[in-house]
Amino acid sequence: MSVLEAIVYGMLQGLGEFLPISSTAHITLAPWFFGWKDPGLAFDIALHLGTLAAVVIFFWKDWIDLIKAGLTDTKSPEGRLFWYIVLACVPGGILGLIFEEHVETTFRNPLLIGIMLIVMGIVIYTADKYSRSEIELLDIGPKRSFLIGVSQALAMIPGVSRSGITMAAGRAMRIKREDSARFTFLLSTPFIFLSGVYKAKDLVSVPIDALPFIVAILTSAVVGIFSIKFLLEYLRRKGFGVFAVYRLVLGAIVVATALLR
Repeated sequence: MSVLEAIVYGMLQGLGEFLPISSTAHITLAPWFFGWKDPGLAFDIALHLGTLAAVVIFFWKDWIDLIKAGLTDTKSPEGRLFWYIVLACVPGGILGLIFEEHVETTFRNPLLIGIMLIVMGIVIYTADKYSRSEIELLDIGPKRSFLIGVSQALAMIPGVSRSGITMAAGRAMRIKREDSARFTFLLSTPFIFLSGVYKAKDLVSVPIDALPFIVAILTSAVVGIFSIKFLLEYLRRKGFGVFAVYRLVLGAIVVATALLR
């Protein structure tokens, strides 16, 4: 893999992991569109290491407070939020293990990805447009946390988007836009970490090209940090409409290309 490809993949991962546009869809479609080789397991882990670094760097103070409160003061708002995040990880993790084989094979069909880009674009726009903004981050509660975790399991299908489906679920349950995004990003931290650890068990037998590997980590980390900052600031002023339009346009292009090939 060339350094240029590593930069492109890193940018796609850093943008798609945190903006509601699906990183897996973009990473899967890039070699399909450009005729590149599949980046492979080692590179997939590198991309996730970069976005894990991004979310940890951005929210490190939040995580210190949450972990401290979760272990020493479970009745405080921060302590409860810590355990809500833990609760939300459970359904996605279990379903991810059950459907792992389909995630790596059946679900990576360009036509399916294009359809899911369109469907989720409509879902995200509808959930945001017709939901009130009443619930703040510390008031999310166990029921909403669990349902957001269940919705996260759908992100196994490329084109759905982990951030997109969890933010849409949050908005459907009247969580404020910025708070929905913040909960999504906090939830992504353990999920990306555990996903990377699980995949790393197969890394010992995979050759690693050091320079593209490092470039991919750095690119996805830097772009990821800016993506998080951008989205949190953007959602204070505007909704998810622009992302819905992007998904509809890209999805239509992918579906048309898949049918004509």
